[in-house]
Amino acid sequence: MDELQRFKDTYITECFELLEDMEEKLLNLDQGSPDNEDLNAIFRCAHSIKGGSGAFGFDRITAFTHILEELLDAMREGELSPTREVTDALLQSVDIVRQMVVAAQSGQEATEGIEDSVANQLKQVVGGDSESASPKEEIVEEESDEISIFSIDFRPKEGLLISGNEPTLIINELKTLGILECVVDIEKLPTISKLNPEKCYLDWFFTLETEKTIDDVKEVFEFVEDECHLDIEKIAGFAKMVPTAEKAESNEEKIQEAEDKSSDDSKVQAPNTNVVEPLKAVDDTAKVPVVTSIRVDIDKVDRLVNMVGELVITQAMIAAQSSDISFEEHPRLVQGINTLSQHTRELQEAVMAVRMQPVKSVFSRMPRMVRDLSTQLKKDIRLEMSGEATELDRTVIEQLSDPLTHMIRNSVDHGIDTPENREASGKPAQGVIKLSAEHAGGKILLKISDDGRGVDRERVLQKAKDKGLVASDAELSNHEIDNLIFMPGFSTAEVVSNISGRGVGMDVVKRNIEALGGTINIINKPGEGSTFLVNLPLTLAILDGMIVRVGREKYIIPIGSIIETLRPKNDEVRKIADANDLINVRGDFVSILYLHKVFSIQGAEKNPSKALVVLVESGMDKFGLVVDELIGQQQVVIKSLEENSDAVPGISAATILGDGKVALILDISKLQELMGSVENEKHESVA
Repeated sequence: MDELQRFKDTYITECFELLEDMEEKLLNLDQGSPDNEDLNAIFRCAHSIKGGSGAFGFDRITAFTHILEELLDAMREGELSPTREVTDALLQSVDIVRQMVVAAQSGQEATEGIEDSVANQLKQVVGGDSESASPKEEIVEEESDEISIFSIDFRPKEGLLISGNEPTLIINELKTLGILECVVDIEKLPTISKLNPEKCYLDWFFTLETEKTIDDVKEVFEFVEDECHLDIEKIAGFAKMVPTAEKAESNEEKIQEAEDKSSDDSKVQAPNTNVVEPLKAVDDTAKVPVVTSIRVDIDKVDRLVNMVGELVITQAMIAAQSSDISFEEHPRLVQGINTLSQHTRELQEAVMAVRMQPVKSVFSRMPRMVRDLSTQLKKDIRLEMSGEATELDRTVIEQLSDPLTHMIRNSVDHGIDTPENREASGKPAQGVIKLSAEHAGGKILLKISDDGRGVDRERVLQKAKDKGLVASDAELSNHEIDNLIFMPGFSTAEVVSNISGRGVGMDVVKRNIEALGGTINIINKPGEGSTFLVNLPLTLAILDGMIVRVGREKYIIPIGSIIETLRPKNDEVRKIADANDLINVRGDFVSILYLHKVFSIQGAEKNPSKALVVLVESGMDKFGLVVDELIGQQQVVIKSLEENSDAVPGISAATILGDGKVALILDISKLQELMGSVENEKHESVA
C-alpha cells in the first residue's frame, strides 16, 4: 500500500468517527438550550472533514461541507436557533456526508445529485430569513473593523508527515487569511545520507496580518494540534483605515512597531513570503504534547490474539507434561514453568484488553434511530442510555448491532403507545426507553426496558395458536407465554410495515444472541412495560470452563452457566413417563439430561446417583447435566467448528487441552432445546 493510500484510509476512518461524534451532539440539541461547546464541537467536526477532503481531491465533500459550515457558523453566532427542522436538516447532512465517505472509501463517486436537495435546504435555512441574515452582516462589519497581527510559532513533531498532515497545505491556508511572512528553521535538518523522508525536521515562524480572529487562525492548525508545539500570540491590533497617504503611513508605522516587538523575542522576520532564512534561536525546553494512543490495523490485532492463543495452548501442554516433575528434584524447572504460566495468563489478558472496546460504538447509533422512528410513528419517546463505557470484545460488538437494533425497534413499535393513549391510561405523554450495559459475573448484562404496554399475554397466546406454533389446547405458564415472541414467524403486528409485521424479528434476535454464546430473556409486566435481559460473554476468544468426563470423552462446560454440582441419592431421582427424568434439589424438581445419550457415548455411567449432576442455567431456566467426573477448571482458547465443518447441535466450539487432545465446548442453550427430542427418541426406540 502506497503512502498516499495509507493517509487516505486514515482520513476516512477519522471521518466516520467525526460523523458519529457530530450526530451524537446534534441529537443533544433536541434536549434543550444548545451548549456553545457542543456547537463549536459540531462545527469542528464539519471543518475537519472539509479540510481533509480537499487534500485528497474529494471535491463534492468539500463543497457540501462548506455549505454545512455556513449554517453551523450562523448557529454559533446565535443568528439561527436549533429548531427541530434545523436539526433534521443537519442530521440529513450527516447521512449525505457518510454516503460520500463510503463511496470515497471504495474509490467510487457517490450517486450523482444525492446532496442537491439537502444542500438547497441548508442554503434556504441560512439565507431564507431576512431577520436572521441582517445580524450576520453587522457582525462581519464589526469583525472587519480591526486588523490584527499574529505571531505563530509552529514546530511539528518528527511524525507529523506519517500522520497524514502536510505543512505546505497549512501554509497555503494561512495565506488565504491575510498577509503572511514566513521564517523557517533548518537547525534539525540532517545531512542527505541521514535524511528520512517520513520525518519532519523543519520548524516555522509566521507573522500574519489579517482581519480574522485568533480562533480563525487556530482552526487552520486543527488537524495537527496533537502533532506539534504551537504558540499563537496576537502582537498588534488596530482599526482598519481608509487608504489615504497619511493613514497608510500611520499603518506602516504600527506594522513596523509590531515587527520590532516580535524581533525583541529573538525571532528573525523575513520581509516577505518569498524569503526563507534559517533560524538558530529555538527554545528546546518547550514541552511537547505526548501521544497517548496509536491506530493499529484490526488484522494485526487479530493475528496477535491468535498467536497468543497458540502460546496459551503450548503452555498448557508444557504444564500437563511436567505435572509429574518433583519440585525437590528440579526446583528451578518447576518454578520456571509456574512463572511461565503466570506470565502467559497476564499476556493473554493484556492482549485481549487491546481488543476490548466500549459499547458506546453500538449505543451511539440508537438515539438517531429512536428519533426517526418516533417521528414516523407520531410518538413522543425519550431514550436514556447508561454504561456506554462498558467494554466488550470487538468481535462481540460487531455482531451486537443487529439484535440490539431489533429490540429497540420492538420497544418503539410495540412497547410505547401514542401520546394520546398514554395520557388516557394515566401515563405521561412521553414514553421512555432505557438502554444500559454493565459487567456482571464475568459477563456483560444489557438491559432494554420501556414503560409501555408490556406483552399482552392473552393476545400472544391466541396468535401463537392461530399460527399453529402451539397446540390449541396448550396451557402455558406466564413465562412460557412471554417467550413465545422469540418463536420463528411470530408477530402481533396488525399491519405489515417497514418497521415490523413481517414475522422476522425477535427470533432473529435470539438466534444472533445465542450465536454469540449469550442468552436473552424478557421480564414482562402487562400495562407497565417490559425489559429484555441479554447476557453476553466478554470475548469470543477465550473461555473459563469446567472440564468434565463422560465415558472416555471430555467436554467443556462454560463456568458462567454452572450453578452447582451435586450427587443425588436414589430416592431423589424421579422417572417420569414420556418426559425427562427429574431430581429433587432442596424441594425443587429439575429436569436432567444424560450427555451420553445426547452424544451416543459408550461406557458412561448411567445412574445419576453414582455419577455427578452439574446444575446449569440457560436464561431463567435451569436443568442438570449428568457426567461421570469433574476434571477441573481451566481457561481455554475457543476454536470455531463452523469454519471447518457443519454446526453440531449442542456444541458451540472446540478447544485443545494440555494433553494435545481436542475437547468440545457445550452450548447450554442448545442442549436445553435438545432435552425433549432426546427423550422422545428414547421412548420411540423402546416402542
